[in-house]
Order: sequence, then C-alpha cells, then structure tokens
Amino acid sequence: MNDRLKEQLDGLLEKYTELLIGEASPELKVKVEAWALYSFIAKSMPPLAKHWNDTYPDAKEEMKTLISEIKTLNEEMRSKKK
Repeated sequence: MNDRLKEQLDGLLEKYTELLIGEASPELKVKVEAWALYSFIAKSMPPLAKHWNDTYPDAKEEMKTLISEIKTLNEEMRSKKK
C-alpha cells in the first residue's frame, strides 16, 4: 500500500470516527478502527470471530467493553444533536 492511499484511508477513518462519535482524537480513531474491523469480521466470517473469542477470552471481554464504549459515545452524540 502506498503512502498516499494510507493518508487517504486515515482521512476516511478520521471523518468516520468524527461522524460516528462526534470527535476524532488519535485514541478514538484506533478504537473505531478496531471496532470496525472486528464488526466486519464477525459479520462476514462468524466462525473466525468465534474462534478468536474462544482463543482469547480476555481480548473478547476487552472488545465487548470497546463496543459498549463506542455505542455509548454514538448515542451521546446523537442525543446532543436533537
């Protein structure tokens, strides 16, 4: 992957994070990136996600916390816009 594409994808992730939760700090971008990747894998290859969850139960719990955090931030942002 070339540097230009990396920069453009980073911009896409930054805008997605901002639209999803209202801000796009570097830490939040990393969280949204992990959430998006896990969500995509869980939907497109559920057996792989299940295997990962079974292999790394501590990571599964951390991912559940991350998903909950992003959901809460998204709901808070939506409620502020109303």
